[in-house]
Amino acid sequence: MTNKTEKSESAQKTGAMTLCVFCGASPGNDPKHMALANHLGAEIARGGHKLVYGGGGLGLMGAVARSAHEGGAHVTGVMPNFLKEAEKTVAGIEHEFVETMHERKISMFDRADAFIVLPGGIGTLEEAVEILSWLRLNLHVKPIIFLSDTGYWETLLATFHHVVDAGFASASTRDDLLSATSVKEAFEIAEREIAQPRPREPLKLDDKDELKKRV
Repeated sequence: MTNKTEKSESAQKTGAMTLCVFCGASPGNDPKHMALANHLGAEIARGGHKLVYGGGGLGLMGAVARSAHEGGAHVTGVMPNFLKEAEKTVAGIEHEFVETMHERKISMFDRADAFIVLPGGIGTLEEAVEILSWLRLNLHVKPIIFLSDTGYWETLLATFHHVVDAGFASASTRDDLLSATSVKEAFEIAEREIAQPRPREPLKLDDKDELKKRV
């Protein structure tokens, strides 16, 4: 994993971002989620940004990738070989094929300037929470933004705040819980956080209680 503490060179020069999108390989039950994925992909292209995602061609994953690709954005899918048949791929999109889920996450992480989390299931949660845990360990300063216009993430975000209230995470964790209800708002948050990463609290490796709260 590359420890990036500044914007990528392309982001510094042009304002363009490479956005990693985590989302479901299912369309879900609410058509608004697919509509949001299509809109996000189109706006990534319209803004001159790049997309990196899990490589699948189904559900919200396929929708955001197709919309971005059709709009002219550079799209990279990172797909484990064992999921090729299950998740399919989108024709015409560049793919990197890896062996493990961990390699997939590392590759997406290294390419990204920021992360946007659309509605999804267990896999989406696992990806987002791991990136958030790396942020809490000061392994990177890349923003993670939970995006939904239906309130999909409200329960999860409330759970994170409950974890803080219960003393299992430090109060500064709240600053890292970024959320948006529109693509425009998500982009504004990403641009702001990339341009001026917030100062991080030092990781106190000699303080076991504090370290437990960080993870």
